[in-house]
Amino acid sequence: MKIMVETSARHVHVSQEDLKVLFGEGAELTVKKMLSQPGQFASNEKVEVVGPKGSLKMSILGPTRPETQVEVALTDARKLGIDPPIRESGCLEGTPGCKIVGPKGEIEIDHGVIAAQRHIHFNEEEAKEAGVTDKQVVSVKVNYNNRALIFGDVVCRVSNKYAAAMHIDTDESNAAALPGTVDGEIIL
Repeated sequence: MKIMVETSARHVHVSQEDLKVLFGEGAELTVKKMLSQPGQFASNEKVEVVGPKGSLKMSILGPTRPETQVEVALTDARKLGIDPPIRESGCLEGTPGCKIVGPKGEIEIDHGVIAAQRHIHFNEEEAKEAGVTDKQVVSVKVNYNNRALIFGDVVCRVSNKYAAAMHIDTDESNAAALPGTVDGEIIL
């Protein structure tokens, strides 16, 4: 089965409480661009993520979440001086923290920095069509620019809140010389 493969650049998800500290009382995330996942968007709001060795400007993805987290590629993590584990989004226990600076204030999170595990979102109907179940691990082959590559350890995430799309980080995308959003082939 073919699947859309998207590159997910470094970004931050913030809680409503942290958004208020970073951007001021009454702050709301504003939509810059809708994303492939229903209701998800890249916001116009940006923050500076600060680690022991450096900092990076990052976009905030909306809407707000129950807990603030920072998702980076491992190359980004080296620049920050942070050693994040590879985890599914939202699995934050035991992860390192960082400082996040906004235009109105800053926060220090004691955990929440991850390198996102490559994954595929499916709604239930799409998962059934693909023959996969929630948390199943598959491989996906991409073949562009004479750099064919098979991504292993791809976690399937099934929920009716999702739409079919695979997410990889910028390091993974660069390794396969991907020109942007491409089609991949799921290998069961």
